[in-house]
Amino acid sequence: MHSVTLLTSPQRPQLEASLVDAVRNAWGGGDAVWLAPDEAAGFDMKRMPGNRWDVWAECQGMGVDLVITPSEGRRKKMLLADMDSTMIQQECIDELADEAGVGDRVKDITARAMNGELDFNAALRERVGLLKGLEEAVITRVLAERITHMPGGKTLIATMKANGAYAALVSGGFTAFTAAVAEALGFDENRANTLIASDGVLTGDVGVPILGKQAKVDALEQITARLGLSEDDVIAVGDGANDLGMLARAGMGVALHAKPAVAAECDVRINFGDLTALLYVQGYAKDEFVI
Repeated sequence: MHSVTLLTSPQRPQLEASLVDAVRNAWGGGDAVWLAPDEAAGFDMKRMPGNRWDVWAECQGMGVDLVITPSEGRRKKMLLADMDSTMIQQECIDELADEAGVGDRVKDITARAMNGELDFNAALRERVGLLKGLEEAVITRVLAERITHMPGGKTLIATMKANGAYAALVSGGFTAFTAAVAEALGFDENRANTLIASDGVLTGDVGVPILGKQAKVDALEQITARLGLSEDDVIAVGDGANDLGMLARAGMGVALHAKPAVAAECDVRINFGDLTALLYVQGYAKDEFVI
């Protein structure tokens, strides 16, 4: 059995009942269940349709995300999340680079690395090197003035934790940011890279080993083993090429507003919804959300 979810932006809810019924009828689905008025609905069906991606593309043209997942084990017991451009709306290293006066150079490297065009570790070393001489205190100012949380993140974590799930933040960014973001949003733990400083100034070096694509997979393996969970129990979310390993291994891997090369590798793609979309695709209704 498969579960189909259709959802749209909570800021501009525009999901039409006629679209839900048209997809349901075409695929021989069961009764439609509205998870949130005008925003999210779903139904179950027995077989995966052959025209899945054709219908997905049509829905995208209407501002609607369409997701099909196995019905069994739909509600996950662990959230594994990327930070930059996933749980926050920025790339923390790009914000630091702006403060250091090298914003354009670093943003170009970041974009290419996240799209899989560059080796992540080498790209990170190059970008951190450009921050040499920046006062460590700038990090606190960037956190306060430049970093904003992705809509729906706190609700996602609170709702899953209220239902017994564990939440881990695993980032190719930096612990100075993940610690603050994890505390603000309610994550149970966080892992990231360490910026090296001396006498209150960044040295241009990053701690080793670098947490990149493989380290995120390692985190998935280690945390599930520690908690006695299977990888199928995990919903992972990210947007960049360094997230692909954990997205592929998790029971449900979600490409959230992801780079095209990343989205193409994932069956669950959220382009219009916010982080609460991860609740809808697990079958949660809006009246179950913990706000």
